[in-house]
Amino acid sequence: MSIHHALNLALLPETAYERHGDHDALVCDGRVHRFAQLQDRAARIGGALSLLGIGSGDRVVVLMANRAEVSVAYNAIWRAGAVVTPVMFLVSPAELTHILTDSGARAIITASGLLTTVAEAAAGAPELRHLLVVDDLPQDAEAGLPHTLGVATFADIEATDAAGIVTRTNEDLAALLYTGGTTGRAKGVMLSHRNLYTCSLAAYQAGEAPGLTEGITRTLIPLPLSHAYGLIVTLAGWQSTRPQLGVLQRWFDPAEWLALAQEHAIQRTTLVPSMIQMLLGHPLEDTDLSALRLVNSGGAPLPYETRLAWEERVPGSRILEGYGLTESGSVTSATRPDAIRPGSVGQPLPGYCVEVRDDAGRALPAASDGEICVRSAGIMRGYWHAPTLTSQTLRDGWLHTGDIGHLDKDGFLYVVDRKKDLILRGGFNVFPRDVEDALLTHPQVAQAGVVGRPDRRLGEEVVAFVALHPGHRAESAELIAYARDHLAAHKYPREIRVLDQLPLTSVGKLDRNALRTLVEPDREAREGAVARQSAEGR
Repeated sequence: MSIHHALNLALLPETAYERHGDHDALVCDGRVHRFAQLQDRAARIGGALSLLGIGSGDRVVVLMANRAEVSVAYNAIWRAGAVVTPVMFLVSPAELTHILTDSGARAIITASGLLTTVAEAAAGAPELRHLLVVDDLPQDAEAGLPHTLGVATFADIEATDAAGIVTRTNEDLAALLYTGGTTGRAKGVMLSHRNLYTCSLAAYQAGEAPGLTEGITRTLIPLPLSHAYGLIVTLAGWQSTRPQLGVLQRWFDPAEWLALAQEHAIQRTTLVPSMIQMLLGHPLEDTDLSALRLVNSGGAPLPYETRLAWEERVPGSRILEGYGLTESGSVTSATRPDAIRPGSVGQPLPGYCVEVRDDAGRALPAASDGEICVRSAGIMRGYWHAPTLTSQTLRDGWLHTGDIGHLDKDGFLYVVDRKKDLILRGGFNVFPRDVEDALLTHPQVAQAGVVGRPDRRLGEEVVAFVALHPGHRAESAELIAYARDHLAAHKYPREIRVLDQLPLTSVGKLDRNALRTLVEPDREAREGAVARQSAEGR
């Protein structure tokens, strides 16, 4: 399908079915789903949405953990001409109320186990009209719901006749993804049919390499499909020239991941670095991972030591790092299977241009750190109901990511850190990732997270949090001394706290905002002692 033709995302699975015919397409919770069955369900539910009055441009929230009905719901919503609004099932009622009211959602699709959250949130969302439950509705479930809300189950509406696909233009809104809730009210990222088609096609093309990827058809997906990364993985599967089988984890669990990888002879998987680190804490050698060839890693920087440990313990598999953000459709650059450069996040995807710029907006030469800026048909239309923020982020056709990095002479991208995470200590820039990578070389350290703490004398002080490998011990003083030996004097943390587990976001990224809350409450009491220790070590 040409980029110049209609890019309605509902056509992607239609054309995939025309190419491949019926086949085993999805495994979830031990059940195998055939492609034709999934397509039929989507066509029927899409028809039911239309009969409920859900149509072109209407937002439909999808709130549930991974299951077959997530991709069915997405397909059905696009068939009806509506807008997919995915929400992580761990959301609080207050956060869900904000998303429902801000998006003006007309309907919500969810699972019965989340009805308590939905009931509380729906009370503050007067525009919400329909609740569709993908499984059985508990008795008295409707008692706590607003009386204006029509309730039905998928079983109720799947008797509807299958309907065709509502026509949409390339620039029409396809998805509204809420992001940034950890730094304030979540903001909606608007992605059109063209945006998501471009992103998914580029992601698929970048993952192919002659002689290396032929025959790869079985992928294990532990990522939440409600996240941009998981959404693009779904769409990229529909772009494939080979029939694909996706094995879907409801929620990432390392032991279950290993069992599924062995049972289904998984050849490819999509992970974030924290998942890789958790898997390294398990006896990988006791699992048959001989079929595994490619591990796509994204969502956060991958420490070099983690890559080495994985590829040593799972020989024959290659880690392919990529980079992207929700505003760029989850993708920007990717490591091709035939062009691996450890430490980089690969080269820009087909159709993506990347420049590194200084604070004045000037393009910087190779090897110079600056803000990563992206231009592509895949970048967002803008932020929902936020024209000022949109104009600040999208300037002259370029997405200003807020991430710091550089390009090498061959066009490989290296991500240094988030601009907002930069620590300014005594006039020196300290990138948290530099400190984290150094700490991860300590044999006892499994995870590391670094934030800045306000300091009267230095402006900010470097504070590190670590989690140790199971059964290992290390004292803070020992870790500080190790960091001092491996980092410049202005970089090493004067304070290191050992935690059982570092806080992660719902998609497995290090939650720096949660770490910041740990250093804020008692900062006044500690600043004097830390300043003295800092003076001794400078």
